[in-house]
Amino acid sequence: MKNNYNSIAENYSEWAFNLKNNDIPESVQQKLQIIVMDSIGLMASAKKEPYIVSLIDALKEIGDCVLVGHEHKTSPFNASIINGTSVHGEDFDDTFEGTPVHVGAVMVPAMLSVAQTNNLSGQEFLRGLAIGSELICRLALVAPTAVHRQGFHPTAIFGAFGSSIGVSSVIGSNIKQMSSALGIVGSMASGIIEYLAEGTSTKRLHPGWAAGCGYQSANIAKSGFLGPRTVFEGKHGAFNSFAKDTIKPDFSHITDQLGSRWECTNLAIKPYACGTMAQPFIDCAIKLRDKIENIEEIEKIVAQVGEGTVHRLWEPLEEKQNPSSPYGAKFSVPYCIAIGLLDGVAGLKEFTDNRLKDLELIKLTSKISYEINPNDEYPKNYSGNIKIFKKNGKILSANQPCLRGGKKDPLNFEEVKQKFHANLNFAGIKKDEIAKLNSFVENIFKTKDFKSLSEIDFT
Repeated sequence: MKNNYNSIAENYSEWAFNLKNNDIPESVQQKLQIIVMDSIGLMASAKKEPYIVSLIDALKEIGDCVLVGHEHKTSPFNASIINGTSVHGEDFDDTFEGTPVHVGAVMVPAMLSVAQTNNLSGQEFLRGLAIGSELICRLALVAPTAVHRQGFHPTAIFGAFGSSIGVSSVIGSNIKQMSSALGIVGSMASGIIEYLAEGTSTKRLHPGWAAGCGYQSANIAKSGFLGPRTVFEGKHGAFNSFAKDTIKPDFSHITDQLGSRWECTNLAIKPYACGTMAQPFIDCAIKLRDKIENIEEIEKIVAQVGEGTVHRLWEPLEEKQNPSSPYGAKFSVPYCIAIGLLDGVAGLKEFTDNRLKDLELIKLTSKISYEINPNDEYPKNYSGNIKIFKKNGKILSANQPCLRGGKKDPLNFEEVKQKFHANLNFAGIKKDEIAKLNSFVENIFKTKDFKSLSEIDFT
């Protein structure tokens, strides 16, 4: 039966097919370069983590794609999975402000894989990166919080579509093949949020899997395999499958003002190595740190929070007050507040087994609870408010009005570069190789090919 209308996937694919590099604004290019820098530093920083060691041991296929931070190479599919898991592994990667979804952990690994496999130039890499990143951000706006509420991880779902269209756009696919790839990857996308129960590692895997599935779907579609073109709006499409039906989707966000309004410029860079919504509360704790001479002075701490954050960051409260793993601690606001008060920082070293065993820290987290603030702007804005009740009756309070690193208070290029270098140093990368990586990232959109990445010594 002939269809007389274009689906959303077809309309987005048509825009992507016709996009030229000079259509990508300088502000978008600058943001995406920062995302690449942040992502590559995080790939290396996770090189010794047990979950990466286990993935490398499991995915042994030999290929030509670099695993950043590692000596050997693997297939583009496996490289996408492992590099993507590395970026997101410590939850220190970028996030889309307004409705949290992680873009760099999906798009950078997928585009690095296709760039090396298909011998792309930096400009082709940029084009695919921009197209896929923009789709992920726009999908996140369609029905805010609905995917999380349904029990799925938005990055796992939306990321797969971004990877698919990004890769499709640089391998010579036509509009029909590009929209088919989106339809195909809709059947590959998945990622439940049951990791919240005990802080297990499946969330880490979600962006890598999305990156790999996107890569595969693009190549499958290019061979002529057909996928449903109504993958977004259809009766059994992504939003009717993965999103809570009490939140009505507004599909106009996907295609309205394409090319003139770029949502990916609103991507935020995290200053702290933990969940996005926990970050403003760390800033609050750090603001009050110098006003407390002795932690024993504290009777209790109460945070005012948005209702939509409770099931991920506050409940079950007993687990959040005594996290069972370093990864679980990243999604525990009590732990994050305590770290801010005790350490004044919240980088990779603050979320380790040794830090989790600190009795003073756990004693403090047990004093931290929450109350719902009906006026909290979540998910439109991520803010933090805490009150510290001292045993002498005094009350200290602090507010962080927005996400630091986000659109209202962005980190500048030098701040991101400092984070990049800190993560490479954490990984034990040699000084000379850090300089090579730095040059690679700063010139990535100008490069003729990606051979220089293979020349970096990660031993």
